[in-house]
Amino acid sequence: MRPEVDGGPFTLPNVITFARLCAVPAAIWLMLHNRLDLAFWVFVAAGASDGLDGWLARVCNSRSALGAMMDPVADKALLVSVYVTLAVLGVLPDWLAMLVVFRDLLIVGGVIVLYMLGQPPLIKPLWISKLNTLLQIGLAAFALLMAGYGLGTRAVLDAAILLVAATTFASGAAYVVQAARSRA
Repeated sequence: MRPEVDGGPFTLPNVITFARLCAVPAAIWLMLHNRLDLAFWVFVAAGASDGLDGWLARVCNSRSALGAMMDPVADKALLVSVYVTLAVLGVLPDWLAMLVVFRDLLIVGGVIVLYMLGQPPLIKPLWISKLNTLLQIGLAAFALLMAGYGLGTRAVLDAAILLVAATTFASGAAYVVQAARSRA
């Protein structure tokens, strides 16, 4: 295993992560201007860049503190913004967007509160959280594809919405339980 390295701010993985962050307003603008077809491709490219930057950071041993902070911010900014915008446009239900946003606020808020109490949390990604993120990305891409190109059936979208809602709730609850157990 390679040792942790701080490659500084100007590494290729950081540039890719920054580009993903810049894709957020582009995707939102496209959606608000009824170009969900193009927003789909921006979203897919941004999603692919998430895997690419992490892989490059590991393979090229160019991990950095900036990248470690910027990567989850870019991921959350993209997902939350797309869910809220798709809800505003009526493509996804507003209650689902609120659930996705609330889960993220619950986790981030919990971490901040624990830090303020002098009890930095041991943050370990949970399998349900990884599954939830994968399903959230898949649903956002599918909803953009459906709305942008008129593909798919509403029944499939409705089933995916329920699955994402269930894993979003389960993931948020699992983090609350994990935090409570680590404090006991």
